[in-house]
Amino acid sequence: MNSLIILASLITPGIGLIFWTSIVFIILLVLLGKFAWKPILNAIKTREEGIEKALASAESALKDMRELKSNNEKILLEAKAERDVMLKEARETKETIIAEAKDKATKEAERILASAREQLIAEKNAAVAELKSQVAGLSIEIAEKILRSELSSDDKQKALVNNLMKDVNLN
Repeated sequence: MNSLIILASLITPGIGLIFWTSIVFIILLVLLGKFAWKPILNAIKTREEGIEKALASAESALKDMRELKSNNEKILLEAKAERDVMLKEARETKETIIAEAKDKATKEAERILASAREQLIAEKNAAVAELKSQVAGLSIEIAEKILRSELSSDDKQKALVNNLMKDVNLN
């Protein structure tokens, strides 16, 4: 039991210790309240405001990024639509150019064919005219040779003149 009393006396503080500990604690609280708590609370408050501002800024940045993403998607869709329109116009232009080239080539081919036909007809006519000229020349030469042989004597010449006179009188 003695050991219990000794142990209990060691565990329980004395009134003087409690008094001086309380005075030191109160002085510490007053000093901390006067010199440390206000700056610490101000720093915490400033930090809190900074965090709130950072969160608001981050929220605003997120909102701006969403708007930018939405705008980018709109711009991308517009660009795709414009690209499609340009490709369609390019195809139409290509088809128009091809059709015009075909028409032009067809007209040119027809013009060349018409020119060739005209040239062929002209050459044919020239050949026919030359052939007629040669036939006429040959006919005249043949007639001349025949007449010379037929009219080589005076009797033959008189008989020819008489035959011609009979034909003239009959007509």
